[in-house]
Amino acid sequence: MQSLTENMSGYILRKQIPAMLRGLPWAIQKQMQGLRLVLALFLACGLAGLLSPALAATSRPGALVIIGGALKFDNQEVWKRIVDEAGGPGARFAVFATAAADPQRSAAQIVAALNAQGAQAEAIPVAPRLPGVDLKANLRDPVLLAKVASAQGVFFSGGAQELIVDTLQPGGEKTEMLKAIWSVYQGGGVVAGTSAGAAIMSSTMFRDAQDSLKVLKGQMRRGVEIDRGLGFVGTRLMVDQHFLKRGRIGRLLPLMQAEGYQLGLGVEENSAALLRGDELQVLGAKGVLLVDLSQASSDPKLGAFNLRNAQLSYLDRGDRHNLKTAVTEVSQSKRAGHLIDPYGPNFKPFHHQQAFYLDMLGDSTIVNAMGQLLDSPHAEARGLAFNGLHATDEPLPDLGFEFRLYKGEGSRGWYSGALGGEDYSVLRLRLDVMPVQIKRPFYTPLALRP
Repeated sequence: MQSLTENMSGYILRKQIPAMLRGLPWAIQKQMQGLRLVLALFLACGLAGLLSPALAATSRPGALVIIGGALKFDNQEVWKRIVDEAGGPGARFAVFATAAADPQRSAAQIVAALNAQGAQAEAIPVAPRLPGVDLKANLRDPVLLAKVASAQGVFFSGGAQELIVDTLQPGGEKTEMLKAIWSVYQGGGVVAGTSAGAAIMSSTMFRDAQDSLKVLKGQMRRGVEIDRGLGFVGTRLMVDQHFLKRGRIGRLLPLMQAEGYQLGLGVEENSAALLRGDELQVLGAKGVLLVDLSQASSDPKLGAFNLRNAQLSYLDRGDRHNLKTAVTEVSQSKRAGHLIDPYGPNFKPFHHQQAFYLDMLGDSTIVNAMGQLLDSPHAEARGLAFNGLHATDEPLPDLGFEFRLYKGEGSRGWYSGALGGEDYSVLRLRLDVMPVQIKRPFYTPLALRP
C-alpha cells in the first residue's frame, strides 16, 4: 500500500494537478498552486491511503516499449513514440546503461536520442562496468532514487541482461532502485528497453543462450541459459529479442513449454512492441512474432522436445493486437493492400513452388516461410533445424528437428507493397516441431566420371 501511495502521489503532483491548472486564468492558477503543497503535506503525513482507491481509478496503466535490439538512432518513429508515451516534450527520463560494455558511451547516445525528441533525459550511474563508481552506494542514494522516482520514463540499454538482474534484483530481491523504477511504471510512466533491456521485461528471461539449437535439445540451466527477469510484462507473456535475425523461434518454444507460458512475443531488430495493458502496437522497421501455445500439446514419450498445434502470427509495423481478446487490426497500408484468405472463393496464390527449408533457424526464415506458405496453394511447408557440421563435442549430434508449418482455421493475412517491399501480416498459421535423427553423412560429393 505504501508503494502504491507513493506512486499515485507522484502521479498527481507531477501530472494531474498541472493538467487541471492549464487553461485557467493566470490569477486563478497562481492561487491554486498552493494545492500542490497542501496535497504534498497530506501525503507526507501518511493519510494518502484513504485516497488511494479513488486515485488509482483515475490512472492509466504504464507503457512498455520492448525493442528487439539494434535500434538505429535515426528510427524517429520509435524514439519519438517513447517520448510521446511519457507525456511528450519535457518528459523526464532516467537512462540505465547497466547492461552495456561501455556504459558511459551507451548512456550518452541514448540520452542524446531521447533529448532530440524533446525529452529531458539523464544517465543514472548504476552499471557494474562504469569505472570509479560505488555501485552499492548508488543503488540506495536518496538523490538518485528521487530522480528516478520523479521521472516519467525509464530506458534500459542493450548489452548483457544478466548485469541488469544481478545489479537491480540480486538473489531475486528488489533493490530500492528497482522499486523506484517500478514506481514510474505503476504510476503510468514508460519503461523502455532495447536488446538486453527487452529481455528483462519477462518474469523468466534468457540469461545467456546464444545457440538456439542447444536449447531445442534441452540445454536450459537456471543461472546459465535462463534466469529470473524483472517481470514488467507479467507472468503470462514471454519476451525474446533479436528474434527473426537470429532465428530465436528455436529457443523461445522450449522455454515457453517448460515454464508454462501460453503467449510468447519475439521482437525483431530495429523494431518495437508498444504494450499498454493488453493493447499491443508494432513500431519501427519490421515486426514481431506472436506465439500462442494455448491449444498446443506434446508427447513426453518421445524423449526430446516436441510440439503440436502451436499458433504463429506475424504482426508487421503498424499492426495492433489485443492480447486478451486476440483481435488483430492490421495497418492502414495493409488494409489498402491485398487480403489473403486461402479458403476464400477469390484466393489467387502468388507463390506456387512448394518450399523446403534446410535451416529453419536462419535469418528471418520462419517469417519468410509463413508469408510464402499463406500466399501459396499448398497446405503446408516443412524445414529442418540441425547442426550440419556434426561437431564431435556436441551433445546429441544426430538430433535434429522438423518444423511443419500448415494452414488451419483462421489462417489469413494481408500483403502490401506500399512501403517498397513484399510485406506480409500473417495470422494463425499452425506449427508442429518434431525430433528427427539426422543421417550421417548428410550428403556425399559426387564421384568424378572417368
